[in-house]
Amino acid sequence: MLIQPLLDRCRFPQGDGVLALGVSGGADSTAMALLAAEAGFRLVLWHVDHGLSPEAPAYVEAVRSLSDTLGADFELRTIELAPGPDLENRARRERYAAMPSDVCVAHTADDRAETILFNLFRGAGLAGVAARFDRVHRPIINLRRSETVQVCRHFGITPVSDPMNADESFTRVAVRRNLIPLAAEIFGRDPVPLLIRHADTVSEALDLVAAASRLIDPTDTAALGSAPPAVATEALRQWILRQTGGDHHVDTGSIQRVMAVVHGEAIAAEIVGGHRVARTGGRLRVEPAAARDADPTRVEP
Repeated sequence: MLIQPLLDRCRFPQGDGVLALGVSGGADSTAMALLAAEAGFRLVLWHVDHGLSPEAPAYVEAVRSLSDTLGADFELRTIELAPGPDLENRARRERYAAMPSDVCVAHTADDRAETILFNLFRGAGLAGVAARFDRVHRPIINLRRSETVQVCRHFGITPVSDPMNADESFTRVAVRRNLIPLAAEIFGRDPVPLLIRHADTVSEALDLVAAASRLIDPTDTAALGSAPPAVATEALRQWILRQTGGDHHVDTGSIQRVMAVVHGEAIAAEIVGGHRVARTGGRLRVEPAAARDADPTRVEP
């Protein structure tokens, strides 16, 4: 296969420094490392062992072997996750916390399409449907999953296969294995490019909304009440993200409940992560879940 056309579609960050790559040992992240090396970058391969799989030692050795092959440094981090609810999100948060803030991760166009559908059906609003993936570097976001498999084959590298990627108890896996193939069958075409184009259009519109939202005070109920709904929604979303540390997507339901507070229809509203937004004297505030739990006798104004 021709590698240069794939490199032309990659978005590796430019500069003289060493690229930090998050590598699981799977096809996508292995292909990202192979393409980065082919482009001439100096690399550090970061691998996070979640302690969730009995195959974990095989993943570690696969990434260590790849780093040796590429002449790259290797960094291993081990984290412990207890079984229980919200495992996907907890694993993601801990994984990113264990790696450098400027790490490159190997999400593909297929991953973005899955996220678009995932966010759409959880009511994540415009930002969720846009699925910008812009918090860290995602250099192979324009490549397809099938292409990363071909890259590994081209360079003679056999990636590891994670059994969790076949576990449909994880919502994202179910979307990948059931929803997207069903959409392809119903409409007779690959839905991934269509979803990506739709997300890009939403993202462009969101830029205009976001610019307008920055002109209003998200704690001022009068300003929020007089703003166009899309602008007020984005102002609240960004404010809530800042106040709660951005650990949770701000869903449409949370925004609607807060808007009821803005319009004086409620004195407080439950939002993501167990937090609450309350109103006093025409001003909104976020009450952290921990603070509320610590003072159960508190009386709302």
